[in-house]
Amino acid sequence: MSLSKKGLGRGLSALIPGASEAKSDGKDESLSYEVAVERITPSPLQPRRTFDEAKISELASSIRNQGIIQPLVVRRKGDQYELIAGERRWRAAMKAGLERVPVVVRDASDHEALQLALVENLQREDLNPIEEASGYRRLQEEFQWSQEEMAEKVGKSRPAIANSMRLLALPHEIQQEIATGNLPAGQARALLALQSEPLIVSACREVIAKGLSTREAEKLVRHLKFGKRRRRETSLDPNLRSVVEEMQRALGTRVRLLPKSRSTKGKIEIEYYSLPDLERIIHTITGSQLRNPA
Repeated sequence: MSLSKKGLGRGLSALIPGASEAKSDGKDESLSYEVAVERITPSPLQPRRTFDEAKISELASSIRNQGIIQPLVVRRKGDQYELIAGERRWRAAMKAGLERVPVVVRDASDHEALQLALVENLQREDLNPIEEASGYRRLQEEFQWSQEEMAEKVGKSRPAIANSMRLLALPHEIQQEIATGNLPAGQARALLALQSEPLIVSACREVIAKGLSTREAEKLVRHLKFGKRRRRETSLDPNLRSVVEEMQRALGTRVRLLPKSRSTKGKIEIEYYSLPDLERIIHTITGSQLRNPA
């Protein structure tokens, strides 16, 4: 199958002639017909990594009442069929108790199947922010699409795609918080201004624990970069600053070394943002658990 890069933003029907048709004809594979659900398997190329079971249940309820309006897109794999697009509908159909589902069978290579799956998912706008960003990166790396091309094909603005992909510059731990919905994308992007991974991680914990808005997260980042205490820390001996950074990496939170002027004494401050965070830090340092916390 030859895929044109024109018109992808108009939906799968621009990529797959007949994908929106609901005719029944087992001879013409460009048209839709029904296949037993047990003969369909998910694709290993599927860009979506998580499925919201509550939303699957809602879709299953709709399918019980209305049926499947848009056929699944599949390709043949021996005597089975592999999904190209429509895994949520397939999962919901099984939950709804359907024995057969409408499909459109396409003769697509792995390369073409991945392109179709990526575009279909990105157009539906129900991926989590990290899945979405990873989808754009795969389109860029595997199909050499520019951000302008991706914007045209999936119907998004170029700045929106650029902002989405910026999330992939964050540490993996932060990406996990975004993917699970604990850290909104706006607050996450604010953390990108911090150059130190330990600072990013500790700021992330503070944003989540305090439920900070995007504007509040930006204010926190400015304080970390330019606040008085931060300026005081940058005046530390390079060896001591290296030790502080190592402590932050080990503890996963913000650590400050505050020497007293004209003295060899000082203080070490270790921040925590919730009781579980305190328990985690204590366990990291001592190997024991916090007992009878107040």
